[in-house]
Amino acid sequence: MSTATPAPAPTPTSTEPPASVTPASVAGAASTHPAPSTSNLSPPQSRWDTLPRREVPALPADTTGAPPGPRIPRHILGPYWLLAEHDLLERCRRRFGEVFSLRMWPVGFVIVVADPAEIKRVFMGDPDQLRAGEGNAIMEQVAGPESVLLLDGGRHLNRRKLMLPPFHGERLAVYGELISEIADDEIDRWPLNVPFSAHSSMQAITLRVILRAVLGIDDDARRLELERLLPKLLNSPALLWPFLQYDLGARSPWRRFQALRERVDAMLFEEIARKREDPDLAQRPDILSMLLQARDEDGRAMSDEELRDQLITLLLAGHETTASGLAWLLERTLRTPAVHARLREAIAQDDERYVECAIKESLRVRPVVPLAARRVIEPFEVGDYTAPAGALLTCSMTLTHSDPRLYPEPEAFRPERFLEDAPDTYTWIPFGGGVRRCIGAAFATFEMKIIVQRVFARCALEAPDARPERPRRRFVTYPPNRGAQVKLTGRL
Repeated sequence: MSTATPAPAPTPTSTEPPASVTPASVAGAASTHPAPSTSNLSPPQSRWDTLPRREVPALPADTTGAPPGPRIPRHILGPYWLLAEHDLLERCRRRFGEVFSLRMWPVGFVIVVADPAEIKRVFMGDPDQLRAGEGNAIMEQVAGPESVLLLDGGRHLNRRKLMLPPFHGERLAVYGELISEIADDEIDRWPLNVPFSAHSSMQAITLRVILRAVLGIDDDARRLELERLLPKLLNSPALLWPFLQYDLGARSPWRRFQALRERVDAMLFEEIARKREDPDLAQRPDILSMLLQARDEDGRAMSDEELRDQLITLLLAGHETTASGLAWLLERTLRTPAVHARLREAIAQDDERYVECAIKESLRVRPVVPLAARRVIEPFEVGDYTAPAGALLTCSMTLTHSDPRLYPEPEAFRPERFLEDAPDTYTWIPFGGGVRRCIGAAFATFEMKIIVQRVFARCALEAPDARPERPRRRFVTYPPNRGAQVKLTGRL
């Protein structure tokens, strides 16, 4: 969740933080607050200089017993993977089966798994043997080294426990009215009888929701600036291609990405400092306020840098994947008249189950994130093969969700299949699995359900072009290649 290169990184209008936000003022504001201590806070951008540059992984020294794979030069296979991943994986499955290997530049030695039984073993594997944090290393320059995505072992479980409460149980209901309000406001702006990108519109909704829910920003100017800047963080081609991660001057992709990241960091550090000084912190419902008050088993709070990394993870992962999932649901529904009619009927009758099935089917047929990765630390048996130390072991949502043995007519968009029989845990894996399952899965499906209900309850929509849209890579996600074009033909 390819046929096109990532969009080029936009050029920020300035490489400096806003005038009211400087590294010194942010660090000073945080350090004067009595608790928790942030005396170790560095200027927001300085720690990036100490991170090791992302290098092209070396091939494992011993690949004896590894799965078979195509004999294509790695400098050709790597770009093929980045530009046409879905096609490459399907070709390899037809030739090599449910477990195969790929030797690719700049990704390294990758093993792809599409057998649900083996996927279960990977997800339930020893985290000291299979490290998901190291498997997500591509995200480090965006999410930061303290992100829950990048941590492994006890540190990961510790931070996961601190971050889970706002995304489950009664806390979800608190966000329902906010999601409806933001969705209705965006729907009111849709033009009549003019095609527009549903993906862009869904991005606007989900980003506003996550900014309000996570940061609790009330200042419209600050919120709008973050709405403008955050989506650009995922647009730099340098995030995918290590050879572009060099500062070659003001116009180079890496310099532009670093400048953009610095501006976003400055705003986030200032927001953390503002919240620390808020006398009503304990009464605030936003997730940042809860994280500021959270303590681990030893009574320690998160530092400002840790908070920054968790916030950016929630802000980017919490809006981009959900927006793409919603865009695909609209794209598929509007090209499947029977589903369109039944979904509208279900919403009119408050039949939430069919809405939920439509969401599940959309995430199955067009997975937004194509794989879940683990870095192999010690040799690991997978199927009839051995994954060598150093390999990147990946569970493929793309292949598993399109397996005709698991889902007859896999390309058909048919929500009824989830009404008829609940899928096995490891045959439907859009949120990963095991202890690394996405912590925002419940929030994402709750948000999607509300937005889908508001859209189809209020709007008569059609697809302006009957041709289906195809997945297009955007860093680690796959939204529709034409933006999920829709046309509003009437308001209900």
